[in-house]
Amino acid sequence: MDFSAGCLVMGILNVTPDSFSDGGDFLDIEKAVARGVEMQKQGAAIIDIGAESTRPGSKAVSSKEQIKRAIPVIEKLAAKIKIPISIDSKDFEVTKAAVDAGVSIINDITALANERTATLAAEKKLPVILMHMQNNPEIMQKEPYYKDIVGEVLDYLLQRAAAAQKAGIEKEKIFIDPGIGFGKTLEHNLAILRNLNVFVNSGYRVLLGTSRKRFIATLTGREKPKERIFGTAATVTQAAIEGVSIVRVHDTAAMIDVVKVANKLRKSE
Repeated sequence: MDFSAGCLVMGILNVTPDSFSDGGDFLDIEKAVARGVEMQKQGAAIIDIGAESTRPGSKAVSSKEQIKRAIPVIEKLAAKIKIPISIDSKDFEVTKAAVDAGVSIINDITALANERTATLAAEKKLPVILMHMQNNPEIMQKEPYYKDIVGEVLDYLLQRAAAAQKAGIEKEKIFIDPGIGFGKTLEHNLAILRNLNVFVNSGYRVLLGTSRKRFIATLTGREKPKERIFGTAATVTQAAIEGVSIVRVHDTAAMIDVVKVANKLRKSE
C-alpha cells in the first residue's frame, strides 16, 4: 500500500444476506467477484470481504457458514485482481481459511481478542486492523456510555496495538480504527470525528469506517442507507484532510473522487 499521495480507499464487499446497507446484494459468487474487480478498476486500494453482519442487533454466524460464503469469493477474486484483499472477521477459523485462500490483511472488530489470530498475523507478517467496540454487536447500541469517549477509545486501541506488537506484529503493519457506530451514540461518533487528529498522532496509521452509517441518517434524515452518500462524503473529506490513512466505504467510485480532492486540500507537513 502506497500512502505517499495521502488517504487510500478500502472497498466493502459484504457476502452476507443481512448487512445493514447491502445485505444480499453480493451473495452470488460471480456477482461478488465482479464487484471486487469493478472496485479495483474504480481505484480502490483494498477490497474488504465480510461474511458476517456486525450491524447493531446482529447475531453471530457460525464459522462454517462464514467460510462457505467467503472462501469461494476470495479464491476467485484473488486470481483476478492485483490489490490486496482483507478479511473482516473476528473468528480465527474464518480468518485462517481466508488467509490460506489469498487474503493478506486481517480486519478484526475485536482487535485480535483471539490470541491465535494475532499469532497467525505475526507468522504470516500480515497487516492488521484493530477496531474499538463497546460490548458486542447484539447489544452494543443499548445505552453506550463513556466518561471520556476520545481518551477511552484511544487508550483501548493503544493497549491492543501494544499487545499486537508483543505478539510479534510489526508496528508499521498495525492500523487502528475508532469504531464509528460500534457501541457509540451520535455525540460519541461526532466527538471522535472532531478529534481524528488525536488518533492520527498516536503513532499508528488510522482506518475509519463511516460509510452509510446510522448517525448520518440521524443528521440528514436519509433513512435508506444507499441514499447517505453525501453525508458519507463529508466524513471521508474530514478523514482525508486530518490524515487518516484508509477510509472503508461502499460507494467506491464516488469516494475515490472525494479522497483525490481531499488529499490535495490537506496541509503539507
